[in-house]
Amino acid sequence: MPWRSSRTPYHIWLSEIILQQTRVDQGTPYFLRFIERFPTVESLSQASLDDVLQMWEGLGYYSRARNLHKAAQCIVEKWQGHIPSAYADLLTIPGIGPYTAAAISSIAFGQAHAVVDGNVIRVLSRLMAFSKDVSLHSSKTHLQTIATLLLNPREPGNYNESLMELGALVCSPNKPDCAQCPVHSFCAGYNEGNPTQYPVKRPSKKTPHYDIVVGIIEDQLGRIFVQKRPVEAMLGGLWEFPGGKKEALEELTETCRREVLEETGMNVKVGQHIASIKHAYSHFRITLHAFECTHESSTAPASPLEWEWAVHEQLQAYAFPKANRDLINILLERAAGTPKATSH
Repeated sequence: MPWRSSRTPYHIWLSEIILQQTRVDQGTPYFLRFIERFPTVESLSQASLDDVLQMWEGLGYYSRARNLHKAAQCIVEKWQGHIPSAYADLLTIPGIGPYTAAAISSIAFGQAHAVVDGNVIRVLSRLMAFSKDVSLHSSKTHLQTIATLLLNPREPGNYNESLMELGALVCSPNKPDCAQCPVHSFCAGYNEGNPTQYPVKRPSKKTPHYDIVVGIIEDQLGRIFVQKRPVEAMLGGLWEFPGGKKEALEELTETCRREVLEETGMNVKVGQHIASIKHAYSHFRITLHAFECTHESSTAPASPLEWEWAVHEQLQAYAFPKANRDLINILLERAAGTPKATSH
């Protein structure tokens, strides 16, 4: 991939972390912005977590960003800012598992460790017509063994990259370009006539949906209340508007009032509906409903979380989850006198 052309361990590490759950076309702008803002491991280690999360905003899976920040600090403290070459040392760094350690050690340092990601699993499953569920631990172990046996020890980095590229560009999930595949002549899945039946996966469960309701609470100065999620929670370290999940048979406005009171200690009067925004996470979907809220007493917020009153223009400087960011754009357009449609 063009990102890895520099072959610096830092660039390879960063690109592999970004690509773990992100397509290349989506991840490229983030990679370029990241290395411009944080050109070295040292600069990344010295940045605040808020800055790192804001640069990551929109990529999702924010634990990757938090671990990236922890890892940079670990590398500076333990290896003076130099990413270690040993596979075993790489595995001790936050956020680096067997896949990322194999990619860094092989591509950056020429060590013979086979990379097994989703693309490689698909290629190997089709080559062997592997009929077992690839999500099983025994299947993963078997495929890792096969990948290791096939690895070219003289050029492990190039071999790993080639196999990943084959899966990404040719042996695609739904429409593999078998005619252009350099190994189709001995691919068992192709010779069976239906390579897309591999890899075998267990049937996916129905994706649950939740209604989430948040309050946009303004004080007398027109500032908006925001709070920071706990670092250990989902979307940890990101800012949000107070709110939560709608209970069965509960009106959205009642959810808003109840959740704001539970989270901040503030009694609010729930007013106009602002927007309903749909968003999908990896294992569930939400519709985020936002309402204008008026603080009904002079009692200060009692949120156990870090919180602030922010003016509209400051909201762009905070790191928010994607659905909240979409909501902020609507709020800014409303403030500028160009209201946007309220359903997304």
